[in-house]
Amino acid sequence: MLRRFSLFNLFHPRRRWLYGLFSLVLGFAIAISSVTIVRAASWIELLIQGAQIIQLSSISDKQEVELGSQINQELIDSGQAKIYRNQAITNYVNRIGQELAKKSERPDITYTFQVVDNKAVNAFATMGGYVYIHTGLMQKAENEAELASVIGHEIGHIVGRHSVEQMKQRAISQGILSAAGLDRTQAVQLGVELAVNRRNSRQDELEADRFGLDNLTKADYAPSAMVSFMKKLLEGGNSVPTFLSTHPATSERIKLLEANISEQSANAGKGLDRQAYQNQISAL
Repeated sequence: MLRRFSLFNLFHPRRRWLYGLFSLVLGFAIAISSVTIVRAASWIELLIQGAQIIQLSSISDKQEVELGSQINQELIDSGQAKIYRNQAITNYVNRIGQELAKKSERPDITYTFQVVDNKAVNAFATMGGYVYIHTGLMQKAENEAELASVIGHEIGHIVGRHSVEQMKQRAISQGILSAAGLDRTQAVQLGVELAVNRRNSRQDELEADRFGLDNLTKADYAPSAMVSFMKKLLEGGNSVPTFLSTHPATSERIKLLEANISEQSANAGKGLDRQAYQNQISAL
C-alpha cells in the first residue's frame, strides 16, 4: 500500500501538468474555431452586401435589365404606372416596339413595351428596355408612324443609357453614391423617381431624337411623322404636354429634325394611314 501511495504521489503533479497542457490546447483550438466562424460570417455578409451594391459606372447589360425589371415592378406595385389591361392594344404597341428595337443601335437587350391607362399625353422609359406609352398619347397620335416616332424616341433614351447616367448624377447630388457603388434598394427608388418625374437634359433629348429618327427610318416608317406629331402637340392647347415639357425647347427640336429629313424621304415609308390606325386603337 505504501508503494502504491508513493507512486500515486510521484505521478500526481505530472498529471496536473498534463491536464493543464490539454486545457490550453483545447482552449486554443476553440479560439481558432471561433475566429474562423466569425471570419466566415463576415465574408458571407460581405458577399450579400456586394450583391446589393450596383456599380453604375460599369453596369452590365444584364445588371441594367435586372434593375429595370425591379424599377418596373415598383412602378406597377405603387400604382404610378397603371397598366392598361387590353391584350389587343398591348400586342399592337409591343409589335411596333419590338420592330423598332430590332433596328435600334442597341438590339441585344430584352425590351418590354407597356401601355399605361392614363389620359395624359405622355410616354417614358426606364433602364433595361422598359418603355411606357400612355393611352392619352395613343389617342392623340394621328397614325401609326406618329406613335412609332414616340416609341423610337423612348428607345433612344435606352440606347443612350440616359437613365443610368441620370441615376448616377442624382445619387451623387444626394450624397448616397459610395466608392463601391449604389445600394440596390436606393437605386430602385431613384429609378422610380426619375421615370415619373423625368427631366432630361438638352443633350439627352437631342440624342434621343437623333436615335429615334434613325430608328424610325430604318424600320421603314415615314420620318415626317416625328415632326408632325411634335407640331400637333404644340398647336393643340395652351399647356405643353408632359412628353414635350423638357429641355431643349420643342421648337428647337423640330428645326433640328427637319434639317435631317429630306423632302424626298419625308413621307416615304409606312404608317401614315389614319383609318388603319384608328381601327387598331378602336378599343381605347
